[in-house]
Amino acid sequence: MASTSRPYPPGIHVPALTWFRDDAHQDIDWEVQEKHLEFLISSGLHGIVLAGTNGEAVSLSVDERCELVRQTRQIARRLGRADIPITLGCNAGCTRDVIDATIAAKNAGADFALVLIPSFFHFAIDNEAIISFFKEVADASPIPVVMYNYPAVAGGLDITSDVIDALGSHPNIVGVKFTCGGIAKVARAAAAFPPEQFSAFAGQGDWLIPALTVGGQGCITGLANLYPKTCVELFDLYRSGKVEEAQKLQLQVSAAEVGLGKGGINGTKWVVAKFLGYPEFSAVCRRPYPRFTDPAKREMITSKMLLLQDVEARLTKRG
Repeated sequence: MASTSRPYPPGIHVPALTWFRDDAHQDIDWEVQEKHLEFLISSGLHGIVLAGTNGEAVSLSVDERCELVRQTRQIARRLGRADIPITLGCNAGCTRDVIDATIAAKNAGADFALVLIPSFFHFAIDNEAIISFFKEVADASPIPVVMYNYPAVAGGLDITSDVIDALGSHPNIVGVKFTCGGIAKVARAAAAFPPEQFSAFAGQGDWLIPALTVGGQGCITGLANLYPKTCVELFDLYRSGKVEEAQKLQLQVSAAEVGLGKGGINGTKWVVAKFLGYPEFSAVCRRPYPRFTDPAKREMITSKMLLLQDVEARLTKRG
């Protein structure tokens, strides 16, 4: 069932937030979801990632994930971006269910599968098991696989350079997202494989330029939920050779994005809703993730996001 693979598109991909109703069942708030997807798709981003960490993948059913794909594609068609790449988080507790998730993703219209290592039994998983897992998934997946390295949410399991060396030549594994700050891993991946075969992406915008410098192809950053044009501008400046301008903007992005790291997913949703005018009640995470209510944390994340407000406004006005 393996797909005829294609490269993962370079640039800025956003791990889109998922918005819920503040009621007993916490269903997806499709009114706010549509508004947010319209904002993201019309901003010039190079791709949309659904059901990632920022999208609260662990709380979403397979049916909900697939409906997010269908809604995103429908909105993209309406906005004249029918072919925007859509990546869907295909995570589960075992290999069989991850494969089933990739099949469901393909049927819903997703282009790529973002796959995290199942980690409930992390104490029994070594590099050999990780390599076997990704090979089995990639062999069966009808869409190309992007590996997702996030040890903090995967029981400490790490996609090492040795693992990448073993998997980067698989015809249906097209890249890796590093949410670990592993700049040396980006360099080693770029040295081992051409980007049209396998590419490495930063997991945050605060080290995008360092990643590009050593052969990375872009980033998948939560900051793009609020400042998509700024993130795209940072990528474009560097790729067009305007290195000094890119470095200056990178410092601004890094100073701002630390607020999202400290605020967490609930803080990210709260501040995005605040700045974009969404109802605050839709910014709650699915329980048991706590609400973002601490006044000091709210002040902190607001002050950090204000650092880029004028930049985004200028880029929006420029068109």
